Amino acid sequence: MSLPVTVLTSMDPVLRDSATAAALWGRPGAVLLRYDLAPGRLHRLAATVERVLEDVRVPVEHACLGCALREDVLPTVAALARAGTAEHLVLALPAAAEPLAVLQALTHGVDGPDALADLVAVAGVVSVVHGPGLLEDLLGDELVPGADGEEGERAVGEVLAHQLDEADLVLVDGDLPARSAVLLDHVTAPGCVVADLLAVDASDVLAPRRLATPGLAAEPLRRSDLRAVRPSGARDRLGVFTLDLHTPAPLHPGRLLEEIEAVGAGRLRARGYFWVPSRPDVVCAWDGAGGQLSIGTIGTWDGRRGERPRTRLVVTGVDEGDADRVSAAFERILATPAESTAWTAPEDGLEPWLGDR
Repeated sequence: MSLPVTVLTSMDPVLRDSATAAALWGRPGAVLLRYDLAPGRLHRLAATVERVLEDVRVPVEHACLGCALREDVLPTVAALARAGTAEHLVLALPAAAEPLAVLQALTHGVDGPDALADLVAVAGVVSVVHGPGLLEDLLGDELVPGADGEEGERAVGEVLAHQLDEADLVLVDGDLPARSAVLLDHVTAPGCVVADLLAVDASDVLAPRRLATPGLAAEPLRRSDLRAVRPSGARDRLGVFTLDLHTPAPLHPGRLLEEIEAVGAGRLRARGYFWVPSRPDVVCAWDGAGGQLSIGTIGTWDGRRGERPRTRLVVTGVDEGDADRVSAAFERILATPAESTAWTAPEDGLEPWLGDR
């Protein structure tokens, strides 16, 4: 029988540890596997509600989640699953870690001869947030501190947005303003549960939310897939809005560069995909939060499956006038039918983000 795994994420290690305490209390069969990263090493703690099983520092080549996954997390998870002594595993990621790589590894990774999916099953993903500061954390422009304490390159909002993309349960520390609650409804998956961190117990935190819904355990590859982006269905209110900008037309590369501030800047959470007439076979990614916008490539259109190039951006914001600003800028950067079929220039200006044509 597969070992159920609940993945726990947060921007704050103290809030993360409060959630792990709630997950273990009253559930003696649950095992915590908690990781923290520091320059040149990772800290692994394994414990139950009754005792510490392991508390070690492991040298790693790079203090990054990818190295930690490869060198320690997956082998340790596999060993715990094979031992058969744990009834449920709580995998607490380092603060400011994004869950997608872990979920992909648990779904498709291997350890020796075994596929991880034969040993474990993702029961749910829990994100712990600070209620009073949620709106600014998600949409503001603060940067995540680097390993040396200096500002890093990632925005807090970018990382938090990716944690919320996969959340089945959001635990809130402190008061959650009404406007922030609406924002959560707009940026989380339909059916995501929001609860007070101080009011939950192990049955809440460890509920098998993905396992209880057919097909949902495989969602890590879809929820974060920009090609599958959809609005959450939450109603616009209290100044929070979501735009669903979709069209078969491409974005004009030149006007995109001219209008990038108008369409992408500000306190917005934006996700989706687009195409440009200069690269008609390429699916381009649009992923923005925390004052940052990432553009790149995520594959090609599959004509054999009937895929046709399309553009779809789902944009959530909270500031008056932003909906009109973004909508108008989006319309301006759309290529006309003639521009969509007549691109002949050797360059399009998007080489720094999309690579050479």
